Amino acid sequence: MKDSTTASKADAAATALQASRRHFLKVGASGLAAATVATWVPESAAQPAQAAPAGEQSSAPAAGERSIELKVNGQSHRLNVAPNAILLDVLRDRLQLTGTKKGCDHGQCGACTLLVNGVAINSCLSIAVQHDGDEITTIEGLARDGQLHPVQEAFWEHDAYQCGYCTSGQIMSAVAILNDPNIPADDASVREAMSGNICRCGAYKNILAAVQSARSKMGRPA
Repeated sequence: MKDSTTASKADAAATALQASRRHFLKVGASGLAAATVATWVPESAAQPAQAAPAGEQSSAPAAGERSIELKVNGQSHRLNVAPNAILLDVLRDRLQLTGTKKGCDHGQCGACTLLVNGVAINSCLSIAVQHDGDEITTIEGLARDGQLHPVQEAFWEHDAYQCGYCTSGQIMSAVAILNDPNIPADDASVREAMSGNICRCGAYKNILAAVQSARSKMGRPA
């Protein structure tokens, strides 16, 4: 009788464990899907927060603040910011453009890469007031009319990501590289040019394949 009771308890525990595993996998997969989709949020879906309407100033700068205009993904934003406000933080916290990721916060991982006047920079090392009037492009600004940028398409097609945290920075660096005629098209040169973007999952082979695939999509010389 004791053995029968013990076996029943063991069966019940095994059933609960299986259910728990199924729940974990379901929640985990849903979370990963949500994170992946968030990477591709189009410009039109971004909802600026705490920012004055484009081209307007809601109030005079407070003591110690400066008024600047950031042109982000084709839209102008007039903001009051502290002189030492970091561009990455202003984009994420003030404009809610969270596709640009905060990684190491020391300019070493490349997760925060975006384009300023077409040039890739680490936004975690950049002061916002330095970019008054500059043209800034984030991952949210690459898609046009509901169509992904060729680099975004190539990353999707070649599974050039795993956890996805570095993906937006990788894509922005790739766009800059493919738009720079001074960077050779061979694999070694692309690896060198992309070396400032770290993928902790180790998806470098697929990232390289995606960049070279996007090269042909964009009509760049091979």
